[in-house]
Amino acid sequence: MPRILVVQCMQEISSFNPLPSGYENFLVERGDALLAQRGRNTALGGAFAVFDARPEIEIVPCYSARAGSAGLLSAQGWQRLSSELIAAVEASLNGIDAVYVSLHGAMGADGELDPEGWILEQIRMRVGPKVPIVISLDLHGICTDRMLRQIDGFALYWTYPHVDFADTGARAARLLLRIMDGTVARPTIARVVIPALVRGDELITKTGCYGDLLLDCRRLEAEGQAAAAGIMIGNPFTDVPELCSQVLIMTDGDPEGASREAIRLANAFWPLRYRMQGKLVPIERAIAQAKTIEGPVVFTDAADATSSGASGDSNVLIKALHQAGYRRRVLAQIVDPAAAAAAHRAGVGATIEVTLGGAHDRARFTPWPVKAEVALLSNGKATVENTRAPLNAGPCAVLTFDGYTIVVLSHTVGLQDRAMYFANGLDPRDFDLIVVKSPHTEYHMYDAWIAKNFNVDAPGSTSANLPYLGHTICARPMFPMEEIATFSPSATLYGRAG
Repeated sequence: MPRILVVQCMQEISSFNPLPSGYENFLVERGDALLAQRGRNTALGGAFAVFDARPEIEIVPCYSARAGSAGLLSAQGWQRLSSELIAAVEASLNGIDAVYVSLHGAMGADGELDPEGWILEQIRMRVGPKVPIVISLDLHGICTDRMLRQIDGFALYWTYPHVDFADTGARAARLLLRIMDGTVARPTIARVVIPALVRGDELITKTGCYGDLLLDCRRLEAEGQAAAAGIMIGNPFTDVPELCSQVLIMTDGDPEGASREAIRLANAFWPLRYRMQGKLVPIERAIAQAKTIEGPVVFTDAADATSSGASGDSNVLIKALHQAGYRRRVLAQIVDPAAAAAAHRAGVGATIEVTLGGAHDRARFTPWPVKAEVALLSNGKATVENTRAPLNAGPCAVLTFDGYTIVVLSHTVGLQDRAMYFANGLDPRDFDLIVVKSPHTEYHMYDAWIAKNFNVDAPGSTSANLPYLGHTICARPMFPMEEIATFSPSATLYGRAG
């Protein structure tokens, strides 16, 4: 009975977030606990569905570590996490015929800027050269040379905002089975690196030009010209040596075809790099326009997007709105453990004087004194709307003052949906202006019913104003930090002789 080892390690970081993350940021599961993802819209959920359809396959669930986006993983956190993962792999090696690894691709740790590459290298060393390894990756990941030298195949997300978690895991599982069955006998991967970082509305795959390029990747797979195809745009806030955009095309023993298609797609991507930048609205203009709009509006604070690795403690927008005299119903979220603790000590109905903001990123955000009523207290537990994954923001409080309703979180969690609003008894439809700390959300969550979405130009460790951030590690020149006059794409080929 063929045995497939299943491993997962997922985190996305912002190198510009001053608050490091640690081992405690991760939800760690071992052995059969991974099987609880069956039926869920997760990469493992999709992979398990494919493996389960093959009764002759034995799944060997090994180790899973999943964390929300945050700052650079501490050296101590990485040491414990990586040691546990490899120990679990070593304990599960008996009779392993193949390996599936679910990754994000935009991790970064103090002392190890390519954690995914390290993990794959260590697994390869232990399973040997003949055991196929297939990975799945977020399109915001960075697939490094070190990673590509260890793997036999890949599957990448094709949607943003992401909804195809399970589909990606299923594609990875089907590819792994094809390699095991010999249907794909000579895996060959072509990689073209594009020196550009991108952000903005054109990355929404249903409506943007990036989505049009990914449709071509889908076509290549559907027509059988590629065993796997995708375009990764990296996470521009993960400042690591191989940060870039890149095209990956996998074929069965057709290096020329893989190279040709990868170069073609890179050439198509390059002139679109200007369109694929954030279109930001100055704060003052956004507020002035919002005052004249009758329907509800969203202020997108992508610069403090916890789903991209920011600290979540920006008070810039709520403070600017208040100081500009905006007195309609405002709903916002902020990470401030001291304010949340003060509210829990005081109790529901109490009036407290606290500061909001600047809890972690004091260089960007100055604490703002407010006098507020404690409207609600919660344990901060919620469930992500699309994946049903758990969230835990720690003790939370709803504070109200002058028409402003602020959900105060103790810990950063992904705010790419409405889960933390709902979990604290709040419906965004009941408000005139909602602050959303995510670059994009699924259409039905806000854009389907609001009058206007302002992508506001604010400071933060995940600002779409990429030159503002101050990259020091990634390769240069890199657009848009530098203008690049010419680009001649070339492909690097990877094919293991296992």
